[in-house]
Amino acid sequence: MSGRKILITGGAGFIGSHVVRLFVNKYPNYSIYNLDKLTYAGNLENLKDIESKPNYKFIKGDILDIEKINSIFAEYKIDGVVHLAAESHVDRSLHNPLNLLSPMLLVRLIY
Repeated sequence: MSGRKILITGGAGFIGSHVVRLFVNKYPNYSIYNLDKLTYAGNLENLKDIESKPNYKFIKGDILDIEKINSIFAEYKIDGVVHLAAESHVDRSLHNPLNLLSPMLLVRLIY
């Protein structure tokens, strides 16, 4: 692939899977990497129709795992991130708001 390398977090969720599918189909020269923890909201069945596309790769992982995030950026030379991973239920965010977004992921986005 000669195009950009895009990491989409939360790409197996309802909204994320639609965004992943859009990118994979609309930008065939881009490499699309889908990072998802596959919790209650993630379902790879949402992406069955694109799982074998040459510009798509699923990576199971947690955005809070800094070593994993760093290895993904190093291995795949990520150009951009679409961040959709989140605990979407309000009650979950009240009990542990830091799980909604990794501050270290934001630091990685700056570089």
